[in-house]
Amino acid sequence: MKAYDKQDIRNVCVLGHGGVGKTSLTEAMLYLGQGSDRLGKVADGNTSSDYDVEEVKRKISIYTTVQPLEWKNKKINILDTPGFFDFEGEVLEAARVSDAAIIVATAKTGVQVGTELAWKIANKRDIPKIIFISKMEEEHADYNKVLDGLKNSFGRTIAPFYVPMFDGEKFCGYVNVIKMEARKFEGDKIIDIPVPENLLETVAPARQMIIEAVAETSEELMNKYFDGEEFTNEEIQKAIKQGLKENTITPVLCGSAFTAASIRKLLDAIIEYFPSPDEAEVEYAATVDTRDAIEVPCDENAPLSAIVFKTIADPFVGKLSFVKVCSGVLKADSTVFNPDRQIAEKIGKIYYMRGKKQIETSAITAGDIGAIPKLTQTKTGDTLCSQSYQVLLDKIDFPVPQLTLAILPKEKGDEEKISQGLSKLKEEDMTLKVTTNKETKQTLISGMGDSHLDIIVNKLKDKFKVAVDLKEPKVAYREAIKKRVEVEGKHKKQSGGHGQYGHVKIAFEPCESSELIFEEKIFGGSVPKNYFPAVEKGLIESCAHGVIAGCPVVNLKATLLDGSYHPVDSSEMAFKLAANLAFKNGLAQANPVLLEPVNKIEVYIPSSYMGDVIGDINKRRGRVLGMNPQGDGIEQVVAEVPAAELTNYAIDLRSMTQARGKFTQEFVRYEEAPPQVTQKVTEEYKKSSQE
Repeated sequence: MKAYDKQDIRNVCVLGHGGVGKTSLTEAMLYLGQGSDRLGKVADGNTSSDYDVEEVKRKISIYTTVQPLEWKNKKINILDTPGFFDFEGEVLEAARVSDAAIIVATAKTGVQVGTELAWKIANKRDIPKIIFISKMEEEHADYNKVLDGLKNSFGRTIAPFYVPMFDGEKFCGYVNVIKMEARKFEGDKIIDIPVPENLLETVAPARQMIIEAVAETSEELMNKYFDGEEFTNEEIQKAIKQGLKENTITPVLCGSAFTAASIRKLLDAIIEYFPSPDEAEVEYAATVDTRDAIEVPCDENAPLSAIVFKTIADPFVGKLSFVKVCSGVLKADSTVFNPDRQIAEKIGKIYYMRGKKQIETSAITAGDIGAIPKLTQTKTGDTLCSQSYQVLLDKIDFPVPQLTLAILPKEKGDEEKISQGLSKLKEEDMTLKVTTNKETKQTLISGMGDSHLDIIVNKLKDKFKVAVDLKEPKVAYREAIKKRVEVEGKHKKQSGGHGQYGHVKIAFEPCESSELIFEEKIFGGSVPKNYFPAVEKGLIESCAHGVIAGCPVVNLKATLLDGSYHPVDSSEMAFKLAANLAFKNGLAQANPVLLEPVNKIEVYIPSSYMGDVIGDINKRRGRVLGMNPQGDGIEQVVAEVPAAELTNYAIDLRSMTQARGKFTQEFVRYEEAPPQVTQKVTEEYKKSSQE
């Protein structure tokens, strides 16, 4: 593939709900642009985009892929993205380096949750959008109903550029609303026909809406409109392009991935209406030394700056870093600087990527997208630049993982394999988090949902040859006491020769400190001072396991009051054991209680789901602290909920809100658990102790 100048490049991400045909559309564009010699099908598992084993097996997209093609002497980098919510991180990676978006909806399902998410992502990036209504060839396709849904959801910017024509129920062509021309499909050919009279009433108001939108793009066109003058095609095209850039016009096109004619019109629209990288929104970066914001010119003559927006860390293929060059030229066999890590990275070969196919090139110029193999320390989100031009490009704001589960090896001794595998997977998946709970001794993995974590498990098995199970994580309970008690602990043992003797009297009482507070009030030397540290150490060790369910004991103060010793048989060990006996006796008499962790959650939902979400929080023994409007119909619900009730909250919230809800959580404190929870935890502890 030859190198293209920045003005001849279009970087476009394909967004939308899962199952709407994004990959099929990408495959059709790739085939027509001669980027592929066959039209792959998702059902057959032979598309250029979905090449991973899990994608082929599940028949869904899991990863963003770059699919460059050539059309009318221009290069279009299509970034095909997943539609399922567990893989939102991949979508954000694609949106970060795209200058425009195609949002796909089907002629039967119309606006779905994924359509709304795609619209929000494109708006947040402030990039132009075209909506493509796909699957027009299917039975019960209802273009007008979908169009009405788009207008209701996204407002007056929606502008239908094409009105479909049908022969009976068969999609057979379209009317170009702007040019008032009708085109009919005959095989792969298009023939011109007069605009059908039965469509004039539909086409005329649609054209008028577009003309009015065009008029609003400049004062000159507005005057011309009021004077009753017709706009030229050149004026209309220029105004539409400006309207897209300002997000005042969102063209709606329609067609089918299996109708070549409609895909050609989409490719034409990408070239005509979407901006090249030098026309797109200006890229800004922060200087490393002062953190001042500076403009990064999309110019091959400027110093190099590039953003690493995606990483593939494959144990067989090796590490591959996907980059968009924002300024300058990235050259093979060169050295670049990573200001995020403050290291130099050597560049060997560089590639254009088409799915998994690597197309070697000598250079990638400003505005274009490619990949670099074998970067040692560079990660997703990092900037690569010239040593003399140290800047930090904006990183990708990844979503917070929603679901956390414990990961356990199926075979003993596989812990190291799991650790290495997860470390590699974390490099390519920025929404995967791995932590170790030191208290429960569990390794925890956090992801966007159950499908996301299921795929992680399968990748560990397929790529790293280690089998694991996922289970609900253990809850880190605590124990405490509610009243003051004074108890004795005596350890006495005689077995010939020196015996063992330690005797203490200790007062235990509640306090506010999470750590044990130890004091001594010994009078008369009943316990020598040199044994005080042993008593304290014995109590600290004892606090690791309480008397209810073996949980750590907190909020405890212990005061050594009295005791006795033997001049020969007493030792530090004997006093440690005596303190342990006093601890067990004391806690059992001091009204011990189980404490459960309570988390603060912030839930973000459309206001229509408010009642369901609050009702669900109440069922989880939660307390709602407040509700705050966030704008655009989104409400924030702040609540405190026991951690034990939040294990599957991500799955349940998605179900309740049709995947429109998200939440964050953080630990706030421990509270006394109710009797039924204490009983359940105690029974589980006794059962596990017996096993």
